[in-house]
Amino acid sequence: MGKFIYNSSPREIEIDDRTLAHLRVAILNKLRRSESFAMTWEHGVENGSGRTTMWLHESVPLQFVFSGNRQPTLNRLWIEQLLLAANSTAGLVFVPEPTENEPIESD
Repeated sequence: MGKFIYNSSPREIEIDDRTLAHLRVAILNKLRRSESFAMTWEHGVENGSGRTTMWLHESVPLQFVFSGNRQPTLNRLWIEQLLLAANSTAGLVFVPEPTENEPIESD
């Protein structure tokens, strides 16, 4: 289980390494182009339910901490779906990994 750490907040989001690797690519692509955006995730019932939304901006430090040392093979379609979500009015949300032959949906 990896961690996403935004700013110097003591709050860390635990995310499995495979998902975190895909989020890393999508988030860094957006921030590299100076594109701020919202990111929302659900806490899950084990963490009291609910959800959190953060505004991500290039000037705020962030960290992607992986528990494993192997880089997973990336799914291009998943990255594209994450980027489409980040460009939407709802912002970036965790979407399940598509299979390689699923069509890309946009809003």
